[in-house]
Amino acid sequence: MAEDFKVTPWEVTGDIDYDRLMKNFGTTPIDDALLKRLGKYGEVHPMLRRGIFYCHRDLNLLLDQYDKGNKFCLYTGRGPSGNTHLGHLMPWIFNKWVQDTFKVPMLFQMTDDEKFLFKDLTLQDTRSLAYENALDFVALGFDPDNTKIILDSECIKTLYPISLKVAKHVTFSTAKAVFGFDNSTNIGSIFFTTIQAAPAFLPTEQSGKQVPCLIPCGIDQDPHFRVARDVAPGLNYPKPTMMYCKMFPGLSGGDKMSSSDPMATVYTTDKPKEVKKKVGRAFTGGCVTVEEQRAKGGNPEVCAVFKYNYYLFEKDDAKVNEMAEKCRNGEILCGECKMALTNKINVFLEEHQAKREEAREVVDGMTFEGFKW
Repeated sequence: MAEDFKVTPWEVTGDIDYDRLMKNFGTTPIDDALLKRLGKYGEVHPMLRRGIFYCHRDLNLLLDQYDKGNKFCLYTGRGPSGNTHLGHLMPWIFNKWVQDTFKVPMLFQMTDDEKFLFKDLTLQDTRSLAYENALDFVALGFDPDNTKIILDSECIKTLYPISLKVAKHVTFSTAKAVFGFDNSTNIGSIFFTTIQAAPAFLPTEQSGKQVPCLIPCGIDQDPHFRVARDVAPGLNYPKPTMMYCKMFPGLSGGDKMSSSDPMATVYTTDKPKEVKKKVGRAFTGGCVTVEEQRAKGGNPEVCAVFKYNYYLFEKDDAKVNEMAEKCRNGEILCGECKMALTNKINVFLEEHQAKREEAREVVDGMTFEGFKW
């Protein structure tokens, strides 16, 4: 059967069937037993309870090591090809919960080299965007003494020896099969997956002992880390453990917020009027008229406004369930939901933008070259 959606590290299109994607990629669902186990370390994050982070690779094995006193490192990142939007923040917020819960170090990779290779951008463009994106990451409040930001073009001296080891074990045949490369693909793009693998192995390399690594990220990044996991045993590195999330929806009703549709995308630098305008145009599950919606109710499952609350802006499960029920019963109208969401987003952004300005001093003071684990 032909796929009616596409999920790659560089492109996500169509209505994603996450169960089918999980089966195709060979990942394992985060089930009730695993959620119960995670609850022993602290309150389970809403993104786990609601199945937003929904599948994994080897998470039980990582927790077994943690229980024996072998702490893991945390690794995620950002490809700086545009301004930060709420879809980028979602997995970072989850990563902060992991760091706070398990008290582990964080490596955050900014792949300015990748975006130079795959996009119509100069290196100066991607480095400038990396700076702006880093402000948003730091503004979320990661432990500054336990967090390192890796800017690839600055840290290449540290990353390159590990990347070379990975590259020696990855054939062009594998790269073509995993990523769909062909004879027109530039050779930098073909090599890049080895750079993205390097931070997962950096703590092991620098400490001289096996350090487990957990990578919570969007499921679109799985192809990179399948390659990393395949070569790890032959290099005496532990296989990276993965936790994958679904895509944060766009306001237009699509499965993924995208910078290519700015009116359906909320950026971290948006002003209140911009947010109001964008949310006001959001796709909903409501009826054409007020009378019809009062009589028939709406459909929260397809409503972008409801999804925003479900994914990010309402942490109370009871309130989310009440919101959905009122929608289905016609007790609440789309305009009311849009107004409430607009207020929530603007309150969040006001606080975030203040912290973002404070983060400039932190980011300006960072040194990227030669850091040690």
